[in-house]
Amino acid sequence: MNEREHTRLRDEWSIQEIARLVGTTSRTLRHYDAIGLLAPSRIGSNGYRWYDGPALVRLQRILVLRELGLPLPAIQRALRDEQDAAAALREHLTLLRREQRRLERQAASVERTIAALDSGGRLMAENMFDGFDHTQYKEEVEQRWGADAYASGDAWWRGMTEADREGWTALVAQLGADWSAAAQAGTDPASAQAQALAQRHADWLAGIPGTPGHGTGRPAKEYLLGLGDMYVADPRFAASYGGERGATLVRDALRVWAQAHL
Repeated sequence: MNEREHTRLRDEWSIQEIARLVGTTSRTLRHYDAIGLLAPSRIGSNGYRWYDGPALVRLQRILVLRELGLPLPAIQRALRDEQDAAAALREHLTLLRREQRRLERQAASVERTIAALDSGGRLMAENMFDGFDHTQYKEEVEQRWGADAYASGDAWWRGMTEADREGWTALVAQLGADWSAAAQAGTDPASAQAQALAQRHADWLAGIPGTPGHGTGRPAKEYLLGLGDMYVADPRFAASYGGERGATLVRDALRVWAQAHL
């Protein structure tokens, strides 16, 4: 290795080194390049791929978003739309800290269950499920719509039977799949099909205790429109509708529905 090559290696790493550090494979990194997600900073005359500091920052962002559950197409859109890497990483860090706190609550719940089993004590159902999926957006809900909104919805969820929860989860998953399919088909937001989905969406929201408008049979207009905007702006929510394209259809269809019904 000559001096010039040694100097370069202080600021860049080979694909094998990165694969080892990340715990992935060179094949995965090549796939990221093939789909336009992460290109090497340079390719040597011998075909070796090298990654510099900015490439590593981008890779870190990719890994964070993957850990948060985003599919690769959604990650591509997020990276494309966010130009300030440091600002984006601060947002990712906020999400990771939130997830960290949720996992800490999960661990505490499991520890309490183990202690009860070891001691022969009584299992307390109300203490066994803190931190699981239904609580993952607690801080966001309280910030956007108040602590009462979260408390009402949380009490409603905890009061469900296991069968009720499974049915509700299936309903939500089917709604998301139907929105995604409609977006893939290029459905017009004002069409009868999209408006039928918007009606289902509004009915679903109105059925959740604590949501603005609950008890009236219809969600509050500003709440519904705000959710639509959030679906598009937040990749985590957009992923539920097949990505940005699906979330955009949901938002636009809900706007049309709200103008006609709220």
